[in-house]
Amino acid sequence: MRFRQVTLCAAVAAATALMPVAVATAESESHGSLTVTPSTIAPGGEVDLRVSVCGGRQAVGTSEAFVSQAQFAPAADGGLFAQARIRSDAQARSYDIWVNCKDSSGQASGRVTVVHGGGHQDGHHDGNQHPDHHATPHAPVHAGGGGAQLADRQATEQGPGTRHAVIGLALAAVAAVAVAGRSVRRRRRTD
Repeated sequence: MRFRQVTLCAAVAAATALMPVAVATAESESHGSLTVTPSTIAPGGEVDLRVSVCGGRQAVGTSEAFVSQAQFAPAADGGLFAQARIRSDAQARSYDIWVNCKDSSGQASGRVTVVHGGGHQDGHHDGNQHPDHHATPHAPVHAGGGGAQLADRQATEQGPGTRHAVIGLALAAVAAVAVAGRSVRRRRRTD
């Protein structure tokens, strides 16, 4: 009976010791906003992206509307800046944009609205204004791969974070206390 009390007390002590770390970690992950200019654009156009939540010098922006990931770099006026091209086959609707900071735990999100029929602002062109311009593909070619690219993108977007590591450490501490208690109990039986 005493073994159970010792194990329970050790488990409670370990959980109490690790709780402030988990709370501090959850509070340190910040979420900011993303500035998209222009916020309404035609397929094939280019948008400017700005974010200030990242403490580091790099970030990656993703959206279903983008041809490829937007690579952020330091802007001259502070924060991070990137440009992204809208897919030429993008449907007319609003698309979410997600930005993950590489050097810190910050994240940001925003939206861009794709419209058909010349919807552009702030001097950005949609790539279809010049009649002598030859069409070039702007979207990636679907060439198989068995979903490897999708799996890779999901792994980088939804990988385990600090919160998961803290929970894993807490569970490992509880398991270690239980194993130690069981071995003490077995030693007492053989003596």
